[in-house]
Amino acid sequence: MKTFGGSSFTDSVPVPYLEGSPSARAPGLYARFGKRLFDIALALVLLPMIVPMIMVVWALTRCDGGPGFYSQYRVGRNGRIFKCWKVRTMVMDAERILSELCEKDPAIAEEWKTNQKLENDPRITPVGKFLRMTSLDELPQIWNILVGDMSFIGPRPFMTSQDSLYRAAGGQAYFRLRPGLTGPWQVEGRGASTFADRVRFDEAYLARLSLKTDLRLVWLTVKVLLKGTGH
Repeated sequence: MKTFGGSSFTDSVPVPYLEGSPSARAPGLYARFGKRLFDIALALVLLPMIVPMIMVVWALTRCDGGPGFYSQYRVGRNGRIFKCWKVRTMVMDAERILSELCEKDPAIAEEWKTNQKLENDPRITPVGKFLRMTSLDELPQIWNILVGDMSFIGPRPFMTSQDSLYRAAGGQAYFRLRPGLTGPWQVEGRGASTFADRVRFDEAYLARLSLKTDLRLVWLTVKVLLKGTGH
């Protein structure tokens, strides 16, 4: 398990809390009101910088003839489905190609089943590799933040097809939170954990939800982005 500020993030949360239902603790003032205000304020500050960057990466993505933006239905707070926006990083008809890859190669099928991602995904375009390495493909999600579908900090939104996998792993906290542009799993477990492992990151985040925690995760996200690894 990777660390959060020098110690294991999930292990630092009292085990009895993690074993119980997140609903056992009433949400604090920050969770009920402050977090949304923090999102709106930060989004308005960042918009003048982010919009030009989105226009540039959109134009680069359009060079292969396909659309620049890509949207996919994701599961949000309280199980509500919303359309999550990204800059396209994969070739056209990526879902069909994934199905064919899994049918032809049992190892790929097992990797996808366990991690819900491929370490060396042949569907990613050359421009897409750069966008993922720098996380620039996530920039359009500032729209999702502004309209209230997402938060800057929280669990990463998963696809509707992954809902049953997450619930089977015992996940509960996710459904009480807005999915995040970044979060503990994104800065600590991405690329180094299975899909089911996300549950403990999400439960731990809800248990420690505060402005201090969110600011700390913003800083950790900046450090990860500066590494340029995409993880």
